[in-house]
Amino acid sequence: MRVHTLKKNYEFRRLYSKGRSSVTPVLVVYFRPRSGKDIRVGFTVSTKLGHAVVRNRIRRRMREIYRLNYPQLREGIDLVLVARMRAVTAPYTVLEDAFIRACRDLGIWKGETL
Repeated sequence: MRVHTLKKNYEFRRLYSKGRSSVTPVLVVYFRPRSGKDIRVGFTVSTKLGHAVVRNRIRRRMREIYRLNYPQLREGIDLVLVARMRAVTAPYTVLEDAFIRACRDLGIWKGETL
């Protein structure tokens, strides 16, 4: 299974408008099923969350959480992770738990329980 990143603005907009979402205090996960076995993923961190150093730290954490957990996700989906304001001060474990909880709510988590 290959992992691709979403990069085009229209891909993000399509996911926001036609996909399903799950909201947690630290992040929002958008998902939409697609044909094929690939998982495409995108990460969004608003400039409202802080300067580039802060935003990049959050983005790196979200990428790592995804990298460690993507084998537990259903195949053939588009996924976007959007950081919220509390993600700036949240510890790594809180971010990871929020990601797993959101994926379970959306029904895309096939892994074992915590």
